[in-house]
Amino acid sequence: MAVVNHTEEDVNLLARLMRAEAEGDGKLGMLMVGNTGVNRVISDCLDFRQLRSIRDMVYQSPGGFEATQKGYFYQRAREQDKDLARRVIKGERFHPADRSLWFFMPEGDCPAQWYGQWNTGRYKSHCFFAPLASVCPRV
Repeated sequence: MAVVNHTEEDVNLLARLMRAEAEGDGKLGMLMVGNTGVNRVISDCLDFRQLRSIRDMVYQSPGGFEATQKGYFYQRAREQDKDLARRVIKGERFHPADRSLWFFMPEGDCPAQWYGQWNTGRYKSHCFFAPLASVCPRV
């Protein structure tokens, strides 16, 4: 059962986003980016109150993903990437991104906070950040 409503086009969009943002971090890194995206759709809090779909999340502006502004995002989704997207759409979660709403790739260590949100951990090149449960209880 899916945790967010979706179409096959949504699967393609999420797969392309996951690949463009984290292919260098392997499958697990891509799954964590997918967790962050799905969390934004279901959260209904902070910067993500108006998101109602995967499409809304992928193309959110301002505050969205840099990858949508680069050519690599616009390449066709591969089957292996779509399989990963389906896993996070079905609700699989991966620490440290299981509750994350943000991630970024720092030049050094992960800061304890980023824009007031707490660091939940690092996986390879990305640091993940989640709100307090009291602020975003749906995540």
